[in-house]
Amino acid sequence: MDDDRPDVLLTGLLFYDLVLTGLGKPPTPGEEIWTAGMGCGPGGIANLAVAAARFGLKTSLATVFGDDFYGAYCHELLAGQEGVDLSLSRAADGWPTPVTVSLAYGHDRALVTHGQEPPFSQDVLMDDPPEARTALVHIEAEPRQWLAKAAANGTHIYADVGWDPTQQWSADLLDQLSLCHAFLPNETEAMAYTRTDSASAALGTLAELVPVAVVTRGGDGAVAVDQTTGEYAEVPALDIDVLDATGAGDVFGASFVAASLGGWPLGVPGARAGLRDHHLDPERGQPGPGLRRRRALPLHPRLVRPEAAARARPVLRRPDHDGRLRARRAEDRGRLQQPVRRGARTAPQGRDQERRRPRQGPEEGLE
Repeated sequence: MDDDRPDVLLTGLLFYDLVLTGLGKPPTPGEEIWTAGMGCGPGGIANLAVAAARFGLKTSLATVFGDDFYGAYCHELLAGQEGVDLSLSRAADGWPTPVTVSLAYGHDRALVTHGQEPPFSQDVLMDDPPEARTALVHIEAEPRQWLAKAAANGTHIYADVGWDPTQQWSADLLDQLSLCHAFLPNETEAMAYTRTDSASAALGTLAELVPVAVVTRGGDGAVAVDQTTGEYAEVPALDIDVLDATGAGDVFGASFVAASLGGWPLGVPGARAGLRDHHLDPERGQPGPGLRRRRALPLHPRLVRPEAAARARPVLRRPDHDGRLRARRAEDRGRLQQPVRRGARTAPQGRDQERRRPRQGPEEGLE
């Protein structure tokens, strides 16, 4: 019997993105710089929707479109070209679609955004969430009511979290993980919220709170534990030619969900080329998600080289009393620890759902 449920349910703020690549240097006031490349298309939560849809997942998106050119363009591209289900989305009269100009320079990018607070909240859009196989969400300090409803429907919640501008990193946020099947923070966020000093230690703490824990480490790859299967994986970064960091974290999350729904273990042979070929492709009229200049890009732990898969099983890491992880292999029962030196905290790169929160209050209209 066919399963008519969406594979992945999404909600969040949508942007129209104009991405300029190939800057020779950062711009200065009064100066005009010509760039080598340009692309445009839906951004924000749409990056995640496009990535999920291109993995072949039935994707349902609840968002708000402005009643302007940018909103109409994004709606047409998502529904018509990418095949994203927008039946849960709404158009807002008199509300401008947020617009971001992304200036890609070196290994990062600068963002300039115009936007206003959307007229419909996530809880309004998802007042009665449909049954879905998974939902990819961005958890914040204030819990979303619809998450509990979705979890009660049997939806597996895959969550990430964003940079805390206050740098308080309240551990209360982790209480929301009781609703989640998987949690995928980056290394800086994971260590801050768990009060640990390495990605491995943070992973162990998170593994006690959620069935599947993943910590991404930028150029150092990612580490993950699946408590439901007893698997552990440590994955190196993928070194490829990339144009822009926009959407890289979204590709990671969507690919992890796609592999999980496919029943793949934490280590699967031959998937590196599949990720490169299936997603990092700019031939759609706008940059594909996750394009950066030559830089290491973390693969998700379910897409691993054969030798990494062989190393990954049957290791399982759990925290001991001081928060560090110990793992015992079936063969030698030895200790396995991989401390990561903690550096200064800086805002994470390549994460887009949480990258821009519009300011409260009136803004100037779009020209």
